[in-house]
Amino acid sequence: MRFKAAIKNIHTFTKLTGSLLLLSKVVWIRLDNDQVRFTVIPERGSQVWAVLSIDSIFEDYSVQSNTPGNTIHLQVSLAHLNRALRSAINATSASIRLTKKDGIPLLAITITTTTFASLRRPPTLEDSNDRRIPSEAPNLTSRAEVEGGNDDSISFQDHPPAPFPSDRETTITQSVAVTVLPPQSVASIHEPTCREPDVHILLPPLLQLKAISERFTKLALPTSSEAAGDETLSTRLILSASPYGEFRIGLQTAACKIESKWQGLTNPELDPTQIEGGEEGVREHASTRQKNLTKDEAWATVRVEGRDWGRVLGVGRLGGRVVACFCDDHALILYVYLENDESGADDSVLTYYITSYSQ
Repeated sequence: MRFKAAIKNIHTFTKLTGSLLLLSKVVWIRLDNDQVRFTVIPERGSQVWAVLSIDSIFEDYSVQSNTPGNTIHLQVSLAHLNRALRSAINATSASIRLTKKDGIPLLAITITTTTFASLRRPPTLEDSNDRRIPSEAPNLTSRAEVEGGNDDSISFQDHPPAPFPSDRETTITQSVAVTVLPPQSVASIHEPTCREPDVHILLPPLLQLKAISERFTKLALPTSSEAAGDETLSTRLILSASPYGEFRIGLQTAACKIESKWQGLTNPELDPTQIEGGEEGVREHASTRQKNLTKDEAWATVRVEGRDWGRVLGVGRLGGRVVACFCDDHALILYVYLENDESGADDSVLTYYITSYSQ
């Protein structure tokens, strides 16, 4: 079993692990010939199923195992992995490989950095009357000594090289303990399935949305009398979207009611090639039927726990566009499409599954 690669995009890799760390302490990493998958399934809260193209974070990628597709399953501490990657942010190069030390499997992250140093300037003759030539400065000759004269001036037959800067490389290896999972232990883990979404919409910038969501959550905590009975009741946010480019986030407690609304957003069209039944499937899709309703009736709504929602929005640091799929009163699915500088490269997508609370 072997895995090694050069880390091509250390910033994306670091931000990815940092956003996943907000939701869970560990991640299941699946490596194979075609993709790299990161899966987070916490005991409580949102699940993440991320599929990244190899060239989005790696190059010179090599994986070998005795399973179909050369698949390797690893369980890794996100805190340890993220800490090791952060140390490589300013590195000139970084690589990662699966290795073993004292029988313990490890991910070894090798980081090469360049430090800028300058050579010490050679000593100078401060007193021209002093005829002693420093031994540290070879090839210097006093004309007064050679000619036996009393000339105070000093001349040099050969000029020493001027001091110049030099680069020095430093290599550091960070080791992160991992657990190699046998294929049978993960065979029963499957991505959640949901019914057809009622509304698809491109969300506004997530970092903007995160700031508003956290403000609403803080408003709810000290004012809700329900918090004594159920802590999650106090921070439940109401998210809604319509097929008319509208999105809103709201909070309603015994003490306050507040809402923010966006208009002019984009509702992506369904791709018939991706829908069962093609054109006919699109016409019968739940989101198509939703468009036939009036503006007041066409809203799809979910209720989410505010602090979990805020942690999900931490993925906004990765950039990219985010499509939200609302299954009314059932679930919210976010598809986060990472930006890829290479044209024609496969998409890298993070999928978040967020369960809706009942009203």
